[in-house]
Amino acid sequence: MAKKRILLKLGSNTLTKETNHISRGKIEDIGMQIAALNNDYEFIIVSSGAIAAAKQFVQLEKQDKELFVKQALASIGQPHLMRIYHENFKDLGLHTSQCLLSYSDFEKEQTKVNIVNTINVLVKNNYIPIINENDTVATDEIKFGDNDKLAALTAVLLNVDILIIATNTDGFYTKESMQKGNPETISAVADLKDLEKEIGDSKSSHGTGGMQSKIEAVAIAKEANIETWIVNGLNDNFILNAINNKIPFTKIV
Repeated sequence: MAKKRILLKLGSNTLTKETNHISRGKIEDIGMQIAALNNDYEFIIVSSGAIAAAKQFVQLEKQDKELFVKQALASIGQPHLMRIYHENFKDLGLHTSQCLLSYSDFEKEQTKVNIVNTINVLVKNNYIPIINENDTVATDEIKFGDNDKLAALTAVLLNVDILIIATNTDGFYTKESMQKGNPETISAVADLKDLEKEIGDSKSSHGTGGMQSKIEAVAIAKEANIETWIVNGLNDNFILNAINNKIPFTKIV
């Protein structure tokens, strides 16, 4: 039987476990889950975290425009981020590869064909593509959505079965439960208009995304008939537990 294809989007909050540095333990946790699911699923990762990785090693002068400093940090941090993935995944028998994309790549038909062909070859040869926006030349992730939109566009391009967006909540919460201070997860969503009425526009503490950027990503995936899961990536075994319905999360069908 063909394996199901999962695109896993990992934001900075998940990868840092809401601290100021990349968590090797969290990346190991993700690798262990991928290894455990290897017989039935193939994974493609869209990962933020380059800027967070750089901040562990350098402190740049701040007299330049903030955007340029962040682009420089992304340039410094990207190889460190990939090294952490490589070291942790290698110990689990997993091979990694780096793919840097820009939103403009999705506007060119030949480029899209090239992306699909390259990633399919990598996956077929048991390499896990780890995709990030090319922040040194593009600024969309830094300015807008913590790779949520990039993940959705990539999911559509690669025709995945499930898009899993790891975040720092147990999915989307009902507005009423949030107002009462007792968050209650919306387990299944069919109509995005109903979901939009429930959420606010909160931003994540380390990334640049928030629930609004996730709504936009979900809409892109839903239009292509791709199921999206919003799962709390801070918890250990969050992928396995979501697949086995052991934890609360939001499924957009």
